Amino acid sequence: MEETQGHSEQADRLNSLKNAIAPTTRTRVKRLPKRASYDRDAIYSILDTALVCHVGFAIDSQPYVIPTLHVRIEDRLYIHGSAASRMLGAAAERTPIAVTVTHIDGLVLARSAFHHSVNYRSAVILGAATLVTDPTEKFAVMKGLIEHVAPGRWEHIRRPNEKELAATSVLSIPIVEASAKIRSGDPLDDDADYALPVWAGQIAFTMKTLTPVADARLDASTPMPAHVTNYLLPANRGARVT
Repeated sequence: MEETQGHSEQADRLNSLKNAIAPTTRTRVKRLPKRASYDRDAIYSILDTALVCHVGFAIDSQPYVIPTLHVRIEDRLYIHGSAASRMLGAAAERTPIAVTVTHIDGLVLARSAFHHSVNYRSAVILGAATLVTDPTEKFAVMKGLIEHVAPGRWEHIRRPNEKELAATSVLSIPIVEASAKIRSGDPLDDDADYALPVWAGQIAFTMKTLTPVADARLDASTPMPAHVTNYLLPANRGARVT
């Protein structure tokens, strides 16, 4: 039994290594490396359960960080933006960018001020994005983005026309240089502090949707579709299929 379990654990480790994104000098986590993960599934999960990412880039030595919507399709991350945005202009010039996603899962209250923390899951992707110019790919990404935000929505709405597609730009970045950092669990106090009569523990967070509110100009006879009535945030949808 012990030998079988050992083989199983070894197989799990080998599969994890095969599924890992090799860390680089830029993505290897240096502070608290035990919290690092280079597992592709872990990184994908962080991306897929978020609605917003932050994109960092520099133009003429001035750094910018812009929040925007994203969607992962297979091994690429697609970022949505206006055709007139600085971010898209930078991408056209192959300016390096950094994309981050962070989930805050709760507060960690320790016995000492120093060891207070948060439980979180974060991912960083580095690289040079490219502008999606192929109309077919761009259309597919727009559909993927809508379906990521609200699954089932695409079949109920008017498709974007040529003018709208031209006014919207999409960046593509391969997920080849990336890492995740994850913290969970109780506070980690100094041994001497565990005897202090101070409450310590976790306050978990959760996001939830509220009751949908119809547009004031919506025809009252228009029924609310199931994808609105039963809407779930990405974190609550289960495994994503791409």
